[in-house]
Amino acid sequence: MLAAGGSRRLGRPKQLVHIRGRSLLAHAVERAVGLKPVWLGVVVGAGASRLVAALRASPVEVVRARRWRSGLSASLRAGIDRVPRRATHLLVTAVDQWAVTVADLDRLLRHPGRVPVAAAYEGIVGIPALFPRHAWRALGRLEGDRGARRLLEASGTRAVPLAAAALDLDTPEDLRRLRASWRRFP
Repeated sequence: MLAAGGSRRLGRPKQLVHIRGRSLLAHAVERAVGLKPVWLGVVVGAGASRLVAALRASPVEVVRARRWRSGLSASLRAGIDRVPRRATHLLVTAVDQWAVTVADLDRLLRHPGRVPVAAAYEGIVGIPALFPRHAWRALGRLEGDRGARRLLEASGTRAVPLAAAALDLDTPEDLRRLRASWRRFP
């Protein structure tokens, strides 16, 4: 789970925004735990000490992306480096995609195979995405703040329609939309 960003456009740590008395990070962890993963890592960077404290009681491994300022690729590399050897696939999610549900993530997990499986929304193929082990090397070679989208678009990825992935939290306007819509989402 990617949670390392600095939330510059929002002006405060989006991971710690509270909805219904709990942080967005806590809600995202709860959804991921609902999948009963072999391993659950949360990649932190900006405000790491506050996020680590917020995750203390969670059944996750906290992974520090020391170079988080260099972009999403640094978070992906940090997470990949910690995945247990027994894992055959890696599901990459983001804390700020607040409308994605356990059922949405489960739809991606139903298609494990030799090619990545990714959410398709608003003409984009992106995360959440499921990567088979052989694709991890390419993920680890990504640079900058573009994340895995370029890799997903070039790899014969299986796209699964997932409209909820389009709703994320980046700006104060996004936060207003989240607060107005939250009651419709688990």
